Amino acid sequence: MKIARSALSASLALALVACGGGGGSGSTATGGGTGVTPTPTTSGACSISQRRDWAKAVIDEWYLFPDLIDNSVNPASFNDLQDYLNALVAPARAQSKDRGFTFITSIEEENALINSGSSAGFGIRLAYDTVNNRVFLLESFENAPGFAAGMDRGTELLGIGVDANSVQTVSSLMASGGPQAVIDALGPSDPGVSRVLRFLTLQGNTVETAVSKADFALDPISDRHGVQILNDGGKQVGYVQLRTFIVSDAANQLRTAFNQFSNQGIDEVIIDLRYNGGGLVSVAEVFGDLLGRNNVGQVYSRTTLRASKSAENETRLFGNEASSIAPSKVAFIMTGSSASASELLANSMLSYLGNNTAMIGSNTFGKPVGQFGFDRTECDDRLRVVTFQTENADGNAEYFDGLASAFPNTCAATDDLFTPFDDPTEDSIARALDFLGGRTCTPISGAKQPGVAAQAPEMEMMQPERPNAAQFEIPGLF
Repeated sequence: MKIARSALSASLALALVACGGGGGSGSTATGGGTGVTPTPTTSGACSISQRRDWAKAVIDEWYLFPDLIDNSVNPASFNDLQDYLNALVAPARAQSKDRGFTFITSIEEENALINSGSSAGFGIRLAYDTVNNRVFLLESFENAPGFAAGMDRGTELLGIGVDANSVQTVSSLMASGGPQAVIDALGPSDPGVSRVLRFLTLQGNTVETAVSKADFALDPISDRHGVQILNDGGKQVGYVQLRTFIVSDAANQLRTAFNQFSNQGIDEVIIDLRYNGGGLVSVAEVFGDLLGRNNVGQVYSRTTLRASKSAENETRLFGNEASSIAPSKVAFIMTGSSASASELLANSMLSYLGNNTAMIGSNTFGKPVGQFGFDRTECDDRLRVVTFQTENADGNAEYFDGLASAFPNTCAATDDLFTPFDDPTEDSIARALDFLGGRTCTPISGAKQPGVAAQAPEMEMMQPERPNAAQFEIPGLF
């Protein structure tokens, strides 16, 4: 059986899909938060004992680190499948090789996310200030209810209630129960769930309004600011911000962006992956092809499985893309939320760009591994299991502590929440332009930096204890 290596996972039901996966949550192609939840059963093929046995058999056969499986775990001690999975791979987690990357999700939700970007919620991404316990929007999806209500990047969330009479302040929620209390107050990611939200806009206006969650399509590249041509002292610089690799249409949107760059002769680009937790390997490969006009036929990446599955190992070469460019310089904007497929792309390009590339922002998450997805269709179960490791043409594969130390140039930068992504004055973009323009900057520390970026006060993604399919790939999404 040949496994389809797409990005994040492979589904063996036996149908497989490969994922580069995401940070914090893993990085696998997971479904969207559509609110579609299978009804649990207690007997037959979907009993917890049957599901545990199935999951253990998959892990025993496919797990990338067979010596890091805890076979002493008693399955009967676990009534929750995810808790059982966590116990099985605890030795790998202790070595930072599987930080939530092996998990159970919904086939239906994940397929909807991959195929059409289908999700449900307010369509906002949240992070919290770890010092002052304040919650802010990192970004807002333009076709979702949050944006329609006036919420955008830099908006501060002040209060949440089921109705106007029950609004609790975010400060009180954070004080009583931390980020999870805020997450609980926001309610489930189901269409029709309504909350009264109080928030402060960038213009200084306090708004309190009821907002209902709804189905929406996750747009991987924003129509507002996702692709721009910036003017840096008379020099044109291409800018593209990719929100996620998990939506398959991201490949076509990237082709459109690079067609614009190619037509205008642009050879210096800024690739903004600051919140991109990963997704489909296939999208990362197209992205590499678009940056690799001069590299066609050369090694883009190598995929390696455990010894018993070595027949599935693969070497992926750069391919032809009509819109590709041959960049003279590339600046990657990254943070601790940049993971998996984001790191795969940057790592693969390192072999060819050499000193003509830089990491801007802060160190990455550190996920050089990916998942296959194994399906148990009668239960709507997709088991994402760490099954492969990726390396670039130079053999760099052990970046579990992030990619910063592998880059020949780095520039530390903050994530300026109060400035649009494509604004040349935004700190990360300004530092990227400094590198491209040959100007000096302060290097990133080699130590892994958690959170969204090296900003003060430090920000962390809001993430549920049990993320839904979309949140696995797009941490902070609500």
